[in-house]
Amino acid sequence: MGHEETVGALLKRFGRTYADEAGIRLRDTPAPLYRLLVLTTLSSVRISADLAVAAARELSAAGLRTPKAMVAARWQDRVDALGRAHYVRYDESTATALGRGADLLLDRWHGDLRRLRDEAGGDPARIAELLREFPRIGPVGAGIFCREAQGVWPVLRPSFDDRALRAAADLGLPRTPAALAALTPPDDLARLAAALTRLSLSHARPRDLLPA
Repeated sequence: MGHEETVGALLKRFGRTYADEAGIRLRDTPAPLYRLLVLTTLSSVRISADLAVAAARELSAAGLRTPKAMVAARWQDRVDALGRAHYVRYDESTATALGRGADLLLDRWHGDLRRLRDEAGGDPARIAELLREFPRIGPVGAGIFCREAQGVWPVLRPSFDDRALRAAADLGLPRTPAALAALTPPDDLARLAAALTRLSLSHARPRDLLPA
């Protein structure tokens, strides 16, 4: 099986972005980008991806879809929403981080992450550096955001973190972002990065992924 066929099988089985799973219709507009930032914050602790996604959906259902709404909500409202998603180990500290992060976004970038991208001059390394100014978000979290946001921010393409690159190597795929990117249309890069991440987290063996 060639690389293109391997990528096709990978996308078919695992090719759903985490933003999509969290109910975020990602577009280059402030609200969905902010919801991706929230998902990133939730994912930036030692907790399962499923719990992070569930918590993002619960916060959205509670109406906390914009930084203004997040700031206006009571801290206990945030804690309660996280609790309903069983995101309980880090619920209080995360509720605080979400409030502070929303404050930062409003104060520095007027609630619009596109302004952060513009401040970075479209440079991926600088975008990641600015993302790390948000509470809770470190290098791993910045990588999560860039991996998902490359679907709507072409300046981030290709974005594959170390976990995704290791999974690619296990499948016999190229080990560099540029070579991986050549195997699929640009609009599918976020799906491919998510698929490699899901494969890694599933602990599935490569031969179990590929059809006979």
